[in-house]
Amino acid sequence: MRYPEEVIEEVRMKNDIVDVVSGYVRMQKKGSSYFGLCPFHNEKSPSFSVTPSKQMYYCFGCGAGGNVFTFIMNYENYTFGEAIKMLADRVGVDLPEMEYSEEQKKAENKRSRMLEINKEAAKFFYYQLRSNQGDIGKKYLQKRELSEETIHKFGLGYAGKYNNGLTQYLKQKGYSQELIKEAGLANVDEKRGMYDKFFNRVIFPIQDINHRVIGFGGRVMGDGQPKYLNSPETMIFDKSRNLYGLNFARTARKNNIILCEGYMDVIAMHQAGFTQAVASLGTAFTSGQANLLRRYTEEVLLAYDSDGAGTNAALRAIGILKEAGLTGKVISLVPHKDPDEFIKKLGAEAFQERIDNAENSFFFEIRVLEKNYDLKDPESKTKFHREIAKKLCNFSEEVERENYIEAIADKYHIGFENLRKMVLSYASKTGLVKEAVRPKSGIQPSKNTPEEAAKKSQRVLLTWLTDEPQLYVKIKKYISPQDFTDKLYEKIATILFEQLEAGNMNPAGIISQFADEEEQREAASVFNTKLEELETKQEREKAFHDIILGVKRCSYEYYSAHLDADVNALTKVIEGKRALEELKNTYISLD
Repeated sequence: MRYPEEVIEEVRMKNDIVDVVSGYVRMQKKGSSYFGLCPFHNEKSPSFSVTPSKQMYYCFGCGAGGNVFTFIMNYENYTFGEAIKMLADRVGVDLPEMEYSEEQKKAENKRSRMLEINKEAAKFFYYQLRSNQGDIGKKYLQKRELSEETIHKFGLGYAGKYNNGLTQYLKQKGYSQELIKEAGLANVDEKRGMYDKFFNRVIFPIQDINHRVIGFGGRVMGDGQPKYLNSPETMIFDKSRNLYGLNFARTARKNNIILCEGYMDVIAMHQAGFTQAVASLGTAFTSGQANLLRRYTEEVLLAYDSDGAGTNAALRAIGILKEAGLTGKVISLVPHKDPDEFIKKLGAEAFQERIDNAENSFFFEIRVLEKNYDLKDPESKTKFHREIAKKLCNFSEEVERENYIEAIADKYHIGFENLRKMVLSYASKTGLVKEAVRPKSGIQPSKNTPEEAAKKSQRVLLTWLTDEPQLYVKIKKYISPQDFTDKLYEKIATILFEQLEAGNMNPAGIISQFADEEEQREAASVFNTKLEELETKQEREKAFHDIILGVKRCSYEYYSAHLDADVNALTKVIEGKRALEELKNTYISLD
């Protein structure tokens, strides 16, 4: 469900990107662009640029880029629809009602009602904490040293001793028994009928990234069981795809997120100034949660309990983070059990030191593994080294694997070549990795594969055409969108060439046509590839000619290799060969 393209474009065009970004970033004009410090990563020298002519931004440091919609999405952590609504409000554009099917209307109405009833329940718990019967909850939170400001920030509440207070309140508000039950706020059985799911508990409202209450956690007062109770999964609450505290952590701007185990750990860290802390919701950390974190950070610091269970949970989380492409580090809390206890005993400054000295996740894994072996016994020590070698085989990238072999060999006094041979011996038996080529010059082999070289040429050409659109008429005879062998680039080229043909180039509008955030980021990088700085016109013309020739040659080679799989490949090969021959002897002026 999207707004019509003409509406999206109207909103984008009325929100000048320089005006919008200037509200978040201090910028200075240099030439035809504006530069400032990137808001998406820490830097000392400005590498964040905004180009008015393209209505796009791009950071040459971290690669963040896009149009005014993607900037708001990334900075405010909004969805595409939410960014459109915000920017439409900013310039006074009235958005049309989105069209829904009957089934979609019912689902959306139910979703809205569930969010509404959860908000009402959160208000009920909040005021119960401040009533006379909430004294037991207030004393508990005071004992945990939470300030009134923190209690208010997280909307903490209390569910009374009796098991019908919330259901009676919600019924009086006009909510049906069916909705109360579906929202996970009540249980039903034959003996007791309908009764509150939460009673005699301090309540922790669980919010989504937009601060909407989607569920609750409750800590029992006294010796009741279970100690912690969470809402069941509903149409608005998926435990595996939400994290407690992420609604605040997502805007912390700390370049990392701290992942811990409990609600109180998150709250204690936020109160101490570590507002990037989050926790899983009464379940083990999941791949869905890792993918959610990847939207906001590249590095996750694990602050799990320092006992055996916490160590095992950390080991499991490390593997999940790796699969999601995130860097993981482990914060040592020894001699204390959890972040809450650590901060209470040693303070925020000491906790910051532990963050600064967080342990590389691979070193952590090896250190935990070491506890299973007697390093004074030669046989046990050899087994330990073999296990290290097995783990090192998991690094598929040669340079990274070699670096870790060197670091581990130095740390455990194994000898670099000995450990390397052990890794290669194990790998050759399992087929896990190939031996890395170590050039005698000390220069690492280039990772610029033919595929990457082709993509780079295609990116450079697209950037060049958006910088100098008048060149399109000189190359359209030789280059078509089908010459862009990457599917995303082909789609970009198709739209761009249509715009250039019509004389109304609009690269920022092209980005809006991609729904996926990663595709928008990639599209932005396509239009912001750094062109080589050349002094003379002759040098620039030769470079441009080489790029055209390179794109055409890669296209020819691609279709030649796909003759069996693509029915149109033969035509493209014949055309490509003829164009290549003509291009070799053609002079293309940049005038």
